[in-house]
Amino acid sequence: MSPSLRSISSTAAVVAASGLASGLLAALANHTYADGPFRFPYISSPLPQSSASHSASVGSSDGSISHPLSSSSSSGGFDPESLERGAKALREINSSPYSKQVFELMRKQEETRLAEIEAEKAMNLAIRTQADIEKQQKLAQEQRNLIHQQAQTKAQVARYEDELARKRMQTEHDAQRKQNAELVKMQEESSTRKEQARRAAEEQIQAQLRQTEKERAEIERETIRVKALAEAEGRAHEAKLTEEYNKRMLLERMNGEKDKWIASINATFSHIEGALKMLLNDQSKMVMAVGGITALAAGVYTTREGARVMWGYVNRLLGQPSLIRESSISKFPWSGIVSKISKKVYRDGASSDGPLRNSKSFDNIILHPSLKRRIKQLARATEYTKSHQAPFRNMLFYGPPGTGKTMVAKEMARKSGLDYAMMTGGDVAPLGSQAVTKIHEIFDWAKKSRKGLLLFIDEADAFLCERNNTHMSEAQRSALNALLFRTGDQSRDIVLVLATNRPGDLDAAVSDRIDEVIEFPLPGEEERFELLKLYLNHYIPSAGEDKSSWRSLLKKQQQRIVVKDLSDDDIREAAKLTHGFSGREIAKLVASIRAAVYGNPNCVLDSSLFKEIVNFKVEEHYKRIKLAGDGTNQSFKKR
Repeated sequence: MSPSLRSISSTAAVVAASGLASGLLAALANHTYADGPFRFPYISSPLPQSSASHSASVGSSDGSISHPLSSSSSSGGFDPESLERGAKALREINSSPYSKQVFELMRKQEETRLAEIEAEKAMNLAIRTQADIEKQQKLAQEQRNLIHQQAQTKAQVARYEDELARKRMQTEHDAQRKQNAELVKMQEESSTRKEQARRAAEEQIQAQLRQTEKERAEIERETIRVKALAEAEGRAHEAKLTEEYNKRMLLERMNGEKDKWIASINATFSHIEGALKMLLNDQSKMVMAVGGITALAAGVYTTREGARVMWGYVNRLLGQPSLIRESSISKFPWSGIVSKISKKVYRDGASSDGPLRNSKSFDNIILHPSLKRRIKQLARATEYTKSHQAPFRNMLFYGPPGTGKTMVAKEMARKSGLDYAMMTGGDVAPLGSQAVTKIHEIFDWAKKSRKGLLLFIDEADAFLCERNNTHMSEAQRSALNALLFRTGDQSRDIVLVLATNRPGDLDAAVSDRIDEVIEFPLPGEEERFELLKLYLNHYIPSAGEDKSSWRSLLKKQQQRIVVKDLSDDDIREAAKLTHGFSGREIAKLVASIRAAVYGNPNCVLDSSLFKEIVNFKVEEHYKRIKLAGDGTNQSFKKR
């Protein structure tokens, strides 16, 4: 057979095979769409009508399969013979050497169909775009109509406002005529007002004269103060010059000493050099020296580590827990002997240290009478509870800072015959996982007290806050659970006293452990008066005080303060001005007065200086409150 005839026959075979495949696929596709969602594995969608017709026409060229395919496509039912013939044709295609060309032809037919679908989509998009353009033109026309209507409305409003303006002018002219009629009456009233203004001006001039006199007196006082400061600076400069001269002399002496030490060091190193040369030359001596040094180092290290381990063991058995900041119990059983002896020796001189040193009663604690009476009742009840071996009652002290909660807790422990120990809640959080162990150590250590222990926890809300708080760590929650476990039952060894400024933040289980709740409010006017007198007597030693105690010989004598013209009326006036001050703020106020007195060369405290410092501290107190309020508002705004 010639090559041309062979190519023609192969082409015909490919066309026939492709026709058979197309007809088979068309039949399968039609059958699939008739019976359900089935898809031929290699075709995503039915063949287009042109492909089906082409397949049918090509298939008709082969008389063996054209009739079944056409009959199956036209019929609506299921034809198993067509499916068998299609499978047979597919097997023939697979066995044919032109199977790849057949499937390539099928892929190109599918691509052609997809291209036609994309063209239809583009046509639909163009139609929608034209519809949108027409819609926008319609909206623009409606907008122009609306603007035209608004312009007409504005013109009508302008005409109406012009008519109103003319009517208003007419009304103003009528009012002007009435005003002219009343002018005479107003002139008479004006003369009366001028007389009153003249009198007010005279009174203002007198007030300004008084203010000028007051400012002149303040300037004179400021001049005296500046002069005193200048004199103090002069004395300080003179002292500085003297100090510089002494420093130069000391440097010269140090240089001489340095030369002497350098010479001695050089001599020492020369001796050491000779000894090292001798050791290096004599091997037996060198071995003995190295062995001795090694043995000495090992002995020192062993002794140090052994002492550290032993001290840690003793501290764990007998020592005070690290969370305890202050306690009336000695840190070790033998460490309180010297302090007890010194207290007995110095008991006679204790009265010279001021009224705040008396710890025998509540007389020197200034509180509201009802609150002091309540505290005394609780102290007596605690004392009788211990004597009758009854369980103690836990307490909660709450109120603003500086109102005497810590001081009352100490005095209550002393009055009731108990030992006391103080800790703060802020020390628990840094311990992390060790906090639980430290809490248990405190309660185990408290049981060693024979008298009973009053455990005072200041700032209790720092680790006893609500357990639902998202900012609470797992270690803090464990520490809270440990304290709740140790205080679950009423104890005969420990009185738990909690102090906080925010009682609402405490956990509900902690509040359930509390038996007595006591509020410590800010002191009233009478309490502030007593506190001012108490701290003035304590912080400002007057010139007439007797300091002949032999204990004062061991201390440096303070410069005596001369008190002039300071009466109880001045102190009571200061008590009125210090509304809202806590006990701690009053103590700081008196400390500021003492500092101002010591800043005066003559150390004189008079009524004017006392009032000046009080007014300054009151103004500072209100500024601090204002700043705190502004900071709170800013934080709320940020939230």
